[in-house]
Amino acid sequence: MGDGASNQGQVAESYNMASLWKLPVLYIVENNQYSMGTAIHRHTPNTNFYKRGEALNIPGEKVNAMDIFAVQKAARKALDYIRAGNGPYILQMETYRYRGHSMSDPAKYRTKKEVDGYKSGNDPILNMRQELVSNKICTEAELSDIDTRVKKVVKESAEFAQTSPEPDASELYTDVLIEDESHA
Repeated sequence: MGDGASNQGQVAESYNMASLWKLPVLYIVENNQYSMGTAIHRHTPNTNFYKRGEALNIPGEKVNAMDIFAVQKAARKALDYIRAGNGPYILQMETYRYRGHSMSDPAKYRTKKEVDGYKSGNDPILNMRQELVSNKICTEAELSDIDTRVKKVVKESAEFAQTSPEPDASELYTDVLIEDESHA
């Protein structure tokens, strides 16, 4: 969920039930600094979303989501906790959205300087690319080849989705687990 959605009542209700029943749930709050077009400081007085489960005995932590290795480390820790049967865990992923919330959002509520400030040295993809090349895991040419292949797969997938017919209504329950056959 995003930072804006975390202010909704059903989130608090799900935290309560997940803690009460020790459900194996990993909650991830993506704090990209804006709820739709509203700056975080304008929609919540406390931006420590990972602490919102403390009263319900749900641990959590804030993670620099612009650092791929920090995300991996935090996710591993949280999943180990959950898989040990301890119940839910909250990870607050501190990140930034470079563009508007949707195609119709020109993001005029922030300055170019602000966006460029986040991009400069913080972009996780560019940082990983630099890490891979500087540690001689792969070359720029190999990464460019990967980029080309990925873009081709994405383009082909989008074309397939746009040109495929809508599925028949009978497919609605295909590959859906239904334990009580009377609902099928």
